[in-house]
Amino acid sequence: MVYLGLFFAAFGAATLLPLQSEAVLVGLLLSEHYNLWLLLGIATLGNVLGSLVNWWLGRWVEHFKQRRWFPVNPRQLDTAGKHYARWGHWTLLLSWVPIIGDPLTLVAGVMREPLWRFLLLVTLAKSARYGVLAAVTRQWLLIPT
Repeated sequence: MVYLGLFFAAFGAATLLPLQSEAVLVGLLLSEHYNLWLLLGIATLGNVLGSLVNWWLGRWVEHFKQRRWFPVNPRQLDTAGKHYARWGHWTLLLSWVPIIGDPLTLVAGVMREPLWRFLLLVTLAKSARYGVLAAVTRQWLLIPT
């Protein structure tokens, strides 16, 4: 049940919802009752799948660009496309960064980023973030006194 909670926290945190999976992961790591690699794998899987939802929404949101309520005008969409063409898929390595990471995964969908490359870069970024968080937690917070 704990692993499922971590999965949903990580999944939700990767969407546009204001959730934090890092606090859940650190709490579980500090308890020392759970397998480190399983925690990292589940957190990464949930977070990547949440980002995949953003990518998918980005692929479909453009169908509504002619609607009055659409939040981006055609000029802004064209400008975003030019920026993405310049910096492109490498921006997905920043998908782990709070505030900007989730919109980047949405933009990748709008810009038709190939799914294989999206999953590769986002998985690399998200797993590295959780790995560093686990290493820092274990190294600096679990030092015996």
